Amino acid sequence: MAESISSILTRLRSGRVRILWLVLGALLLVSALPIGLYHRQVLELSQEKLVDTERVQQTEITRSLAQDVQFFESNLTQQLISQRQILTLTGLIDNVTDPVAEPKVTRLLENFVDSNRNSFVYLTAVGRDGKGTTASQGNFRAEQDPFVAKALQRAFVSCVQSVKFRSDPLALAPDNRPAFVMAVPLKDSQDNFTGMLAAVVSLDPILHRLQDASVRGRVVFIVDHYGHIVAHPDTKHFVPGEDLSDKSHMVAQVKALPKDLRNTETVHFTEKDNNRQVEMLGTYSTFPEVNWAVISERSVDEARADAGVTELNQQALAFVSIVVLVAILFGYFFAVGISTPIRSLAASTRAISRGEFHQRTPVRGATEISELAENFNLMASDIEEYIEKLKEAAEENRELFIGSIRMLAAAIDEKDPYTRGHSGRVAKYSTIIAQEMRLSPEDLDKLKIAALLHDVGKIGVDDRVLKKPGSLTPEEFEIMKTHTTKGANIMRPVSQLKDMLPGIELHHEHMDGRGYPYGLTGPQIPQMARIIGVADTLDAMTTNRPYQTAMDLDYALGRIKALAGSKFDEAIVIALESAVKAGKLRLSAVEVQV
Repeated sequence: MAESISSILTRLRSGRVRILWLVLGALLLVSALPIGLYHRQVLELSQEKLVDTERVQQTEITRSLAQDVQFFESNLTQQLISQRQILTLTGLIDNVTDPVAEPKVTRLLENFVDSNRNSFVYLTAVGRDGKGTTASQGNFRAEQDPFVAKALQRAFVSCVQSVKFRSDPLALAPDNRPAFVMAVPLKDSQDNFTGMLAAVVSLDPILHRLQDASVRGRVVFIVDHYGHIVAHPDTKHFVPGEDLSDKSHMVAQVKALPKDLRNTETVHFTEKDNNRQVEMLGTYSTFPEVNWAVISERSVDEARADAGVTELNQQALAFVSIVVLVAILFGYFFAVGISTPIRSLAASTRAISRGEFHQRTPVRGATEISELAENFNLMASDIEEYIEKLKEAAEENRELFIGSIRMLAAAIDEKDPYTRGHSGRVAKYSTIIAQEMRLSPEDLDKLKIAALLHDVGKIGVDDRVLKKPGSLTPEEFEIMKTHTTKGANIMRPVSQLKDMLPGIELHHEHMDGRGYPYGLTGPQIPQMARIIGVADTLDAMTTNRPYQTAMDLDYALGRIKALAGSKFDEAIVIALESAVKAGKLRLSAVEVQV
């Protein structure tokens, strides 16, 4: 008895027994009418919360899409400017229509379009006379689309005036794909106008985002400040460029806003549908950088139906009936069950703290606990979504970083027609050899970047030495040898490339110490530099050079094997031979031609 009293007193002090008896007493005293009234009030509050939730969701969707579209447009502009910089670096910007330069310009444009197929449909470099060279996807021809052709004409006029250009929204045949034209002027070193670099940009990535967001009765689309459609998920009935200001309440509101206003606002309005007034909820987010706005619309009835209000009502009524009948018998177990969702919530909180952002807690128990669980789940979803966005942004940044490195390597290779594509092939051979040696993915990534940049120092070598058609004199060879240290010095300020510097600076070191620039031997030479050295020699042997004709792969491999142990690392030569025999490393016809 003493133990029982002590146990009760302990529970009273802890508060658990008090909650138990309060809940059990409330269940015994409650009647059908109070529960029914409470149920009705909860439904009304739930409907209001559903509208509030829809308002929050629309705000998040429009703001997120506005940021994405702004970043998309800014990124495209930067890519176009980067392509203009390549034309400057390669000396082609002065006259893109010059018969000698035109094939190189065309190749640069084609490479750019091929590497940006999701965005750039058409790219053209036009000279002062309005004529130029183009590259496009598939059979797209700008001159066959009168709207695109007119936009390109307006772009040329703007570029003559040294103004960057972005057109009104366009619809590309045959399926009304949303697009627009953007252009930047070309200028020589004296800031004189030399032409225009223009592109037809597809909004397909943004259209896919709109289609993903337009679900369960919600419609999300983009308009400009003149009320014209930029992109709409229903391209069949809503064509880019169509004026919606007289057909949509939300579009009319956006059109009336100041052009330089950045704002997000949710509006409650009614819309007529088949002679019936429909209560609607709409949100717009403007971003004045491009004078566009993202709009989201959804009827209040669809928002409530999507949340299952009818089903919730039926379940709640059934729950009320059951509670009245079984409150006395199961009150105690029901009260004890309150602790279950709390423990589940605590367990989910610990899981989130461990980084398991997919963890969700079951929504059950008392109203307060259920609401807490719902808010927790919403928070976890937001955190998980944010983490995924960070991952996507990091991957995009990495792709942009790699793309910039590829463009830099291509620009360097273009200085010498005999080394065109050399950096890319060395990176390819280095990667194959490293894979054969089972290097880690992280090491493979560093090796690939180092191989792409291994000749970056040649940008600082005098062209009379770099492009000399014959053999170099000893003095000229000494100048050429400086490209390793120059390359390392150029890249050293970039902290992200510090692990790649050995491959850039030491790829001409030999195992026997007869290499350059420092005469390192064996273990003193990093593995990255030894791999790039073998790959560099293989490409040099198997491509035409001023001082030799391209060798076939087997002959070049024999020459390299003969130098294993003295010039090259034997383990790397073995890996190269293994890759060749397994058919993993082959030379295409393109790779052995100048």
